[in-house]
Amino acid sequence: MQAHTVRSAQARPKRKRVGRGDGSGKGTYSGRGMKGQKARSGGGVRPGFEGGQNPQIKGLPMLRGFKNPFRTEYQVVNVGRLASIPEDVTDITPPVLKANGMVRHADRPVKLLGGGEVERAFAVSGVKVTASARARIEAAGGSVEA
Repeated sequence: MQAHTVRSAQARPKRKRVGRGDGSGKGTYSGRGMKGQKARSGGGVRPGFEGGQNPQIKGLPMLRGFKNPFRTEYQVVNVGRLASIPEDVTDITPPVLKANGMVRHADRPVKLLGGGEVERAFAVSGVKVTASARARIEAAGGSVEA
């Protein structure tokens, strides 16, 4: 094999030669129509040009800052609300919180915040807990499993 015999892997269609006489099928106006901005050499408009009207991209407010697409969105519950859970329930898990109407989704992450008072002992598991919430739960005789 020699350099002048190497062929491309892709088929390349022959280039249409315009402006080479009427017999070619692309003579006279060379497929550009008659007159106008797009018929001229170097004619046409830039991408996003809307005929002089204020372009949409300029009408949009500038987006500032950064929105992390990977952030974890927690359902939050204050420890003071745990008092409304029935007396016989001592284990706090996301399904228990859902059953008692404190969160909407049992399969999404939950976080306990330290707002309110805790009167009885709870065993909390499967839930993120803030430091103040952990202190209140443990002060009431409960436990928090990481």
